[in-house]
Amino acid sequence: MAVGSFSAGLSGLNANSVYLSVIGNNLANINTVGFKSSSVTFQDLVSQTVGGSSGNPMQVGLGVTTGAISPVFSQGAIENTREATNVAIQGNGFFVVRGASGNSYTRAGNFTFNSDGKLVTPDGQFVQGYTTIDPATGQVITTGQPSDISVPPGILRAPVATTQIRTQTNLDSTAAVGATFTTAVQIYDSIGTPHIATILYTKTAANTWSYEVTVPSTEATGTAGTTAGTVRIGAIGTLTFGGNGTMTAPTADVSLSGPTTWSNGATANAITWDIFEGTTASISQFASTSATSSISQNGSAPGMIDNISISADGTIVATFGAGQTVPVAQLALTSFNNPRGLVKLGSSRYGESQAAGIPNVGVAGSGGRGTLIGSALEGSNVDIAQEFTSMILAQRGYQANSKTITVSDELLLDTLNLKR
Repeated sequence: MAVGSFSAGLSGLNANSVYLSVIGNNLANINTVGFKSSSVTFQDLVSQTVGGSSGNPMQVGLGVTTGAISPVFSQGAIENTREATNVAIQGNGFFVVRGASGNSYTRAGNFTFNSDGKLVTPDGQFVQGYTTIDPATGQVITTGQPSDISVPPGILRAPVATTQIRTQTNLDSTAAVGATFTTAVQIYDSIGTPHIATILYTKTAANTWSYEVTVPSTEATGTAGTTAGTVRIGAIGTLTFGGNGTMTAPTADVSLSGPTTWSNGATANAITWDIFEGTTASISQFASTSATSSISQNGSAPGMIDNISISADGTIVATFGAGQTVPVAQLALTSFNNPRGLVKLGSSRYGESQAAGIPNVGVAGSGGRGTLIGSALEGSNVDIAQEFTSMILAQRGYQANSKTITVSDELLLDTLNLKR
């Protein structure tokens, strides 16, 4: 029995030594960005049946082994860094990064731009995201495979021609027939030159208004507008309203063909007047002074990107020109059915494994993935008090098992002395 207790005690020394190693690694990474501490669980080895007359099995255990070393994916503290390219994950998920050996995953969002203007991790891995912009909406298309994100500050961004305008307008129902109201909307042509498009509303009858959209004739050629010195960028149309002040016609958005040509040589751009948001019209006729409360359009002038910010859904918004902003990319986020099955690769990165399951790649705030916090980092989730308590337990466990070996040695020595 004394010989068997040697191996049991030795297994205890080995198991507690592993426990101390894990604790030491946790404490070493107490200030590592995005680090997740690991926990250790033990399990007993097989037991030897020693027989006897008892009705229950008589077994002697043969020691202990390390059952599992698993990362603990609890949330780390969020710290504001004031660095625009830093981003923290609040909740589930991992950033996707690409290197020479393929994709890996990380919680550490301490990203920067490299010399080529690509967003990278400290060890040079390329951060993955969605970079295709829908020309109609100006929003990032988040379908398809993620790719390297490249948003170098200081580059000249090409202009975007206006293809969509929207106004939130009320026309006074008490106005006399023949009354007019105008709304000015700044639009951009294909080379980024701004133009003022004027929407002229004229009351033609009860609950009926005509509209005409024009630009100055010095800036374009085409059909002359009703107002002198203007050119139409669409046909004259009619708006009708019901007795409750809501629009009854048209029932769809209005297409404006644009001028025949722009005087500066820019390509003529067709524009959609977005009158409806879903089924709700943005133009009304109530007994209130005619006024436009909101104007928007999707064009922009050329400009130098001078700053970026990251929103909660991972959209990277670039600021350029006179405070203009535009989405240029969106970070990809992935989740796993069993994140504890991921393989640690070092440099705060994880690799796929069969135990983790298939990566579910998408955007933040959807599919069970967490949201993002820009200009912030997630700190290590190591709990010092817990680690020090675990260290005491591991130390005592090691000492106790060393005593088992010492006593077993003394018993074996006594046995050998029986012959003397």
